[in-house]
Amino acid sequence: MKAPTFSRPHKIHFSECDPAGIVFYPQYFVLFNDLIEAWIDDLLPEGYHGVIGARRIGMPTVRLEVDFKAISKMGDRVTLSLDVQRLGNASLVLAWACTGADGVVRMSALQTLVTTSLDTHKAIPMPDDLRGAIELAMARAHTG
Repeated sequence: MKAPTFSRPHKIHFSECDPAGIVFYPQYFVLFNDLIEAWIDDLLPEGYHGVIGARRIGMPTVRLEVDFKAISKMGDRVTLSLDVQRLGNASLVLAWACTGADGVVRMSALQTLVTTSLDTHKAIPMPDDLRGAIELAMARAHTG
């Protein structure tokens, strides 16, 4: 099995759970947005804030397909991972997974992001430095 492009461990917190004691499903979207932010922080010196804030380049989600496969409970230790499935001119398709310490995938998704101008809200080509950093991350993950 190939390694994901980016991953990190996470402990499920009380604040992420519903009264049944399991992850309230919208919290997964927050967790994965945080993962994308950490990934971009890792890829570029100015990080996610520099792309969004200084450069005024947005990366909104335009498509999301999700499967909830098993529950995650408060205190569970999981791995959140993303893998680049497709890198287009102005878009990026990511595969997400939340996997328990037992190896069971709890939740998976396919997300399409588009690079946009935050001034016009129109799609724009992905910046060359971001594209290059993503290509390098993909090569490292898929060969190492």
